[in-house]
Amino acid sequence: MTGGTATVVKNAGSHYLLSPLPLWSPFPASLRGKIRLKESAITNPIAVGDRVKFSADEGEMAVITEILPRKNYVIRRSTNLSRQAHIIAANLDRAYLIVSLYFPEVKLPFLDRILLTCEVYGIPATIVLSKTDMYRNLSQEEIDSFHRIYEGAGYPVIDTSVKTGEGIDRIREECIGKVNLFSGESGVGKSSLIKALDPSLDPKIGNISVAHLQGKHTTSLYEMYPLSSGGYVIDSPGLRGFGLVDLEKEEIAKYFPEMLRLSGECRFTPCTHTHEPGCAVKAAVEDGLIAPERYSSYLGMLEEDKKFR
Repeated sequence: MTGGTATVVKNAGSHYLLSPLPLWSPFPASLRGKIRLKESAITNPIAVGDRVKFSADEGEMAVITEILPRKNYVIRRSTNLSRQAHIIAANLDRAYLIVSLYFPEVKLPFLDRILLTCEVYGIPATIVLSKTDMYRNLSQEEIDSFHRIYEGAGYPVIDTSVKTGEGIDRIREECIGKVNLFSGESGVGKSSLIKALDPSLDPKIGNISVAHLQGKHTTSLYEMYPLSSGGYVIDSPGLRGFGLVDLEKEEIAKYFPEMLRLSGECRFTPCTHTHEPGCAVKAAVEDGLIAPERYSSYLGMLEEDKKFR
């Protein structure tokens, strides 16, 4: 019997591909049953990016025997009535959150949920504004407004176009030597962006549903790709809901960087930044120092029904 450690590079339900990174040499593996049952509240005990131990008899498929501790992960709660959560990816160096102003239109509360989750688990996040060639001449003001909202909160925002090549070189260079998650709503252009970074790759690319201006799900599996320029990208299925996991209402403000910077100046501690007099955060919103869109997202998270937690 042989074995060792490797990284999960593809999750196909009950079967996986592993590779001993940084060497890219994928091989199939299955999951030992007792590991599958450990975390019943999580739909997938193993995620792409996980480091695992495996064993393999000669001529047999490798078997995953242990999941090694994660340095971080992105997790979301189902937004239906179930209590289950799903780990999107693990052991990340950076998350690139892909959005577009149109086709489909960005939903800021959705984006803010993913950003908050990255903050909770210590994952640096960059926002990628895609398809800018389609609307730059029509709505440069909206592009500038989007930059003000999120750069003001402390997040890098990169304008990109796979048609003109705008922003592609910058992302390609940033990805070198790192494991990077590409995530966002359906139809925002994740797979097209990955192919622009490395034309030799072939992630599935889908079309927008004109009737609803929403993307059709084209990626059903979680998969890591090696970039010929260096580094790795994880392509995740398009998301349509993002419930928060294991977070008390009192903690939410700590993960809005622009609120955290001012919270020490509030008259009361703790401060919910909703009704208290002398609240520095509310004053900053009124003065335009914190974007009202971000504050609105924060209030929405506070008011959520417990079924989303």
